Amino acid sequence: MPDCFPGNGRNKFCLASKIPLGVVLAIPPFNYPVNLAVSKISPALVAGNSVVLKPPTQGAVSCLHMMHCMHAAGFPKGLLCAVTGKGSEIGDLLTTHPKVNCISFTGGDTGIAICKRAGMIPIQMELGGKDVCLVLEDADLELAATHIIKGGFSYSGQRCTAVKCICVMEKVADALVKKIVDKMAKLTVGFPDANCDITPVISTVSAEFIEGLAMDAREKGARFHQEWKREGNLIWPLLIDNVTTNMRIAWEEPFGPIIPIIRIKTPQEGIDHCNASKLALQGCIFTKNIDNAILMSDAMESGTIQINAAPARGPDHFPFQGLRESGIGSQGITNTINLMTKTKSTVINFQKETYTMG
Repeated sequence: MPDCFPGNGRNKFCLASKIPLGVVLAIPPFNYPVNLAVSKISPALVAGNSVVLKPPTQGAVSCLHMMHCMHAAGFPKGLLCAVTGKGSEIGDLLTTHPKVNCISFTGGDTGIAICKRAGMIPIQMELGGKDVCLVLEDADLELAATHIIKGGFSYSGQRCTAVKCICVMEKVADALVKKIVDKMAKLTVGFPDANCDITPVISTVSAEFIEGLAMDAREKGARFHQEWKREGNLIWPLLIDNVTTNMRIAWEEPFGPIIPIIRIKTPQEGIDHCNASKLALQGCIFTKNIDNAILMSDAMESGTIQINAAPARGPDHFPFQGLRESGIGSQGITNTINLMTKTKSTVINFQKETYTMG
């Protein structure tokens, strides 16, 4: 009823409903081709949409096997279908197709180009991060080191939410570095069939990019705590210390098993470094002072700040979003369902105002 606004009477009744957008184009990345496909497909179907899945070129097999299983389970092929091919060849056709009513994309810089071409449709983008790990003087260093190993080297660092830069207070830097180096020595390096911790990165182009970041840092005075070693696409884990802001590794996302350390004199330096990055997906703070952690989290301009844990996506009902060039929109089940629907209103107009109590 409209009478809660001055000047309006009780002579209108609005029926608002959520209706499907139509066709959702879902584009997951190579590193989580099934999980991040499902996180797009499921809300789209729940909201009543049909889905066109564009599997990642370098992760298509598992995606297509999942689609086969879904069709075998009874999903109509017209409701859920896949289109394969290189993004460079079919990307423009898909993202600008007039029948596409929504795009959900997880990946890199390609997402920015998609946004510019897509037109006036809802868009959900997650485009990577340069996630800062801020370690304060009162932090539990054993906990911090454990999470840095897990957060920085799982999937060989090929995660948008991986630890991408450690900003540690100078007073505890040496102690933290020792713990990290000791734990890194226990990581196994090899191939997936041997269940190794560090396995090859996705492509030669990626490996060469990572090596370029490492060599730039060394040439500008950074310290390697391990010997640089690469065989093809297999890169041994590397901790790069004494990194300064004139080095590429301080700002660029390696997407591989190398982590830079910036030694800071004040927590504000770490906050400033986080906020100066064009990427702002996640970050984390290690401290025993929860009050300081909350204040610093508010000051760090990233989509999510983890306290006393490494950056991570999920659980899937949590909001997940990036700021600045890390993305548009918020993921998570509820947020994605809302994105993939539109509001339709029907207003009933009465000839006279309806009865009001009192």
